[in-house]
Amino acid sequence: MLKIKTTTVEIVQGDIAEQDTEAIVNAANNKLLMGGGVAGTIKRKGGSSIQEEANRVSPIAIGEAAVTGAGNLKAKYVIHAATMGLDFKTNEKFIRQSTISALNKAEEYKINSITFPALGCGAGRFPLETSAKVMSQAVFSHLHNRKSCLQKIIFILYHEKDWRIFDKASMGYLTYMQKKIEQGPFITVDVIIEIDKKIVLIKRKNPPFGWALPGGFVDYGESLEDAVMREAKEETNLELENLKQFHTYSDPHRDPRFHTISTVFIGKGKGEPKADSDAQQVELFPLNELPSEIAFDHREILEDYSKEMSN
Repeated sequence: MLKIKTTTVEIVQGDIAEQDTEAIVNAANNKLLMGGGVAGTIKRKGGSSIQEEANRVSPIAIGEAAVTGAGNLKAKYVIHAATMGLDFKTNEKFIRQSTISALNKAEEYKINSITFPALGCGAGRFPLETSAKVMSQAVFSHLHNRKSCLQKIIFILYHEKDWRIFDKASMGYLTYMQKKIEQGPFITVDVIIEIDKKIVLIKRKNPPFGWALPGGFVDYGESLEDAVMREAKEETNLELENLKQFHTYSDPHRDPRFHTISTVFIGKGKGEPKADSDAQQVELFPLNELPSEIAFDHREILEDYSKEMSN
């Protein structure tokens, strides 16, 4: 159990349909058809009225949420968060946005307690540990960026094994971020590493996913220069030469998790690129052949870099 501002966050083992929080979240498809899994359990125990109400407000966009009554359940509301279509395909962005949408609906209806299942992990077969991190990031950002009416947020897992995995990933992340947030906006560094007229990008191992510049958080007592050299070594195995500052980027929305301020460096890479730490892959890209999926505001950074290099 953890307190974030005035809200208690807890991970429990049990049956979501038996929860007595004011709202429970249904891991829904965008047609709001309640078949198996969490939806089937809610429909079976809550009665057909839940599906009948859902039919009147469906379909909704993937990533959005709709509210119905909870029938015979202890809860007052069911918030249907659409993590996928009827093709049962989901991803990090859908899970993050559907979590945000469910939280926003809770605020709209002035709900004081809500229970979430692990979104995307049933029919969507999304990795449980990753879902825990994505949902925790959304909850953390929501609670820190506004005054919330939510007094309690519960994540519930039916099986003990799943509960242990989710609890470790979620509470570990939330506890870490709770300590970091006391420092104010997070100070980070990123680096544009040049090798043979190409740029080094890493494919991220943790959410937010996508290709990104090497970089990370600045540790307490560490200079920006030391931090960027450490992160480059940890993620790419490269040493940096001719290091110089490029620009600082501070848009509060540049990172979907929280407010970060990043100083970007330019440096020459020395050594053999090798993925490690938060990187699952390292590749070199020409500036005119960048990958389509780039995390954060790193595409904008590279566009600024390209303009400066052409002047």
